[in-house]
Amino acid sequence: MVMPQLYGRTKNMTKRSKKYLEEALYVRLFKEGSSEVSVRQQLNQFLKSSKRVFKWEVGDTIKKLRSRNLYYPAVKLSETMSSRGMNRTVSDQAIHLDLVAKTRGIPAAENYFIDLPETSKNLQTYGALLNCYCKELMTEEAEALIEKMKELNLGLSSMSYNSLMTLYTKVGQPERIPAIIQEMKADNVMPDSYTYNIWMRALAAVNDISGVERVIEEMRRDGQVAANWTTYSNLASIYVDAGYFDKAEKALKELEKINANKDLFAFQFLITLYGRTGKLLEVYRIWRSLRLAFPKTANISYLNMIQVLVNLKDVPGAEKCFREWESGCSTYDIRVANVIISAYAKEGLVDKAEELKERARRRGAKPNSKTWEIFCDYYLKNGDVKLAVDCLANAVSAGRGNGQKWVPSPVIVGSLMAHFEQQKDVDGAEDLIEILKKAVDDVAVEVFESLIRMYAAAGRKSQMMRRRLKMENVEVSDDCQKLLEAICVE
Repeated sequence: MVMPQLYGRTKNMTKRSKKYLEEALYVRLFKEGSSEVSVRQQLNQFLKSSKRVFKWEVGDTIKKLRSRNLYYPAVKLSETMSSRGMNRTVSDQAIHLDLVAKTRGIPAAENYFIDLPETSKNLQTYGALLNCYCKELMTEEAEALIEKMKELNLGLSSMSYNSLMTLYTKVGQPERIPAIIQEMKADNVMPDSYTYNIWMRALAAVNDISGVERVIEEMRRDGQVAANWTTYSNLASIYVDAGYFDKAEKALKELEKINANKDLFAFQFLITLYGRTGKLLEVYRIWRSLRLAFPKTANISYLNMIQVLVNLKDVPGAEKCFREWESGCSTYDIRVANVIISAYAKEGLVDKAEELKERARRRGAKPNSKTWEIFCDYYLKNGDVKLAVDCLANAVSAGRGNGQKWVPSPVIVGSLMAHFEQQKDVDGAEDLIEILKKAVDDVAVEVFESLIRMYAAAGRKSQMMRRRLKMENVEVSDDCQKLLEAICVE
């Protein structure tokens, strides 16, 4: 029996002795699906067993877990195998540092880096720590670290500069990126396609479209880095944002020429970008090409297509595509159903939306926080505050798919509090605040100020209000302080 190729490797599984796991580790972990719960269960079963695995498949499995954002199982696997004597390479250490940052925070990652042997502190591990700082938008730390890397003559790569430029983009400092590009050129650091893409985005952010075009021309002229489909999807997106639809279409045609290898993500970008230019026929044309290239079409592709059709107001087409997906899907994905549920809600067809929600539930897809948020928005806009609050509570209880809390938008909270304030409904507001406490560590000061105004308008008293505000670490405005004088009297 030969294991399928993974990450460019092919291993003959018949060579395993009985001491080894009878199947590839990644196959075992994903046997019951790719949810974090099932992966953790399979991982725990493997770790409790006495079965061995090859080092290469541990590395491949960790890569696969990271690609699916399953960081906690990945770090547990990495640490357990290391404790059992499986030696980490410097590359393994760099990956583990990233996992520690994602699961335990930057301080833990810094401590891991400090404890590494000096021989392991090279461009890979320094680069991993730099990337962690950049992802957490820690500008000062990132800049200090890259200066340290220069002092040590580590020979910075395009990846290090790319991390720093991504940071500047996210913190709203795209004007700093051209200087980084010039530094790379001066130090003879070869750019890659990502470098060119982020450079183009930086110029677009300051409305320098001609500068974007000069970057593309330089890329073609130098010939050191071949433009790929991401280059042209990036260019097309920039043109769409700027309102240059004709130029965007030309870029998309170039993207189609390059996509000879039938990359799934390229197809999805084409559908999205043709949708943004309003070209419905082109959207359907690319969809047919995608279906021919990938007869077993993934849920994510249907999700993308249906969303684009809804955005283009082609709800009948979206429904048809949804029915096609629904009839053949092996796993009923609530995210796909949510797109149609949202379309129904926006058209006021709440009964159809409710029916689809229940149909999805029967197919094994529980409503998630997004589902409940859609209904919350609908009921709020239509004046049914009680149902809106119920949906908000359900959204908070559902949480996010990655295990994090779902937090309602300030707009939703503000609208609900405004309603309660208008009705002088203190009890309704208090119930909402209790729900919010399950979603956020600190309820916004505006919520408490609205509550204080409600107490005053309704003539309600609360001897504990001052202590309550102190416990919540909330400082209200001077106007609300005056209202407290009346509210807190015995």
